[in-house]
Amino acid sequence: MSTTLDDTQRRDWLRLIQSENVGPATFRKLLNRYGGASAALEALPELSRRGGLRRPIRIHSLEAAEQDLENARRIGARFVALGEPDYPTLLKHIDSAPPLLCVKGTLASADHPCLAVVGARNASALGRKFTRQLASDLGAQGFTIVSGLARGIDTSAHEAASRSGTIAVLAGGIDIIYPPENDRLYQQILTDGGAIVTEMTPGTVP
Repeated sequence: MSTTLDDTQRRDWLRLIQSENVGPATFRKLLNRYGGASAALEALPELSRRGGLRRPIRIHSLEAAEQDLENARRIGARFVALGEPDYPTLLKHIDSAPPLLCVKGTLASADHPCLAVVGARNASALGRKFTRQLASDLGAQGFTIVSGLARGIDTSAHEAASRSGTIAVLAGGIDIIYPPENDRLYQQILTDGGAIVTEMTPGTVP
């Protein structure tokens, strides 16, 4: 069943998942136990003390989360929550599905059959040629190509699949294009109806 978070809930989800020692599995357990991110955030200090942490747990601040949301909005990105209609259908079924994705572009192609294509950054010319042919053929058959926008094989895969549908999953923030020479490819993916996706907040360096 899909749901849509309001602004306060989205901010609290972001605060919780960005807090110390909270990954996707812990996030789900906390939400199930406390009924919401706000209550879970209130419980974190006591839980960390009971767990043996001898210093205050680092909780992502209200101000930092609001700035993260604003930074995303300013560049045309958004945070999509697990369970919302825009969240990729295939991704939500895995145990470690990220509670929040920072997204730029459209995720419609994420609901098509997806194939990840990754490989060496210092790939040979033959390797890049093979990748372009493979990604092009798969795209023509209706597959969405998912890769990491890195040099080499990733770049070749995105270039070949841009028009048929490709998604770049970044290791850093949605606004950090790495390598810098892939700026044009980043924009082309968006122009052709694809998406840029990351679990990280804007400004995070990979």
